[in-house]
Amino acid sequence: MSKRIMVVDDSRLVRVQLEDTLKGTDYVVSAYCRSGEDAIEQYPVVKPDLVTMDIIMQGMDGLDAAEIILKNHPDARIVMISSLAYDDTFERAKAIGAKGFIDKPFHQEQLLNVFRQALQ
Repeated sequence: MSKRIMVVDDSRLVRVQLEDTLKGTDYVVSAYCRSGEDAIEQYPVVKPDLVTMDIIMQGMDGLDAAEIILKNHPDARIVMISSLAYDDTFERAKAIGAKGFIDKPFHQEQLLNVFRQALQ
């Protein structure tokens, strides 16, 4: 059975890249949100197996959105995907409960490894 991914990113290009990268795997993009606010609203409706969360977005950033989702749904599995890979950002992501961090640009093997770890 496929694992359902909710992609949270304000770039449509990232959605397309993720869908292309995940073709032929056990993962399928089942929802797409363009903002942190939308992700918070959609999470309980979609009930994804995994969330990929960009950090820099208009409005609420991905770290704040992830923190709220995890407070409301402690079993949520969120992987941060960003080109903003500073140590303090990585540490905050870990502190709020993110299950992994992927740097943009990403590769299929890297994605699948982090997804597997996040779902364990």
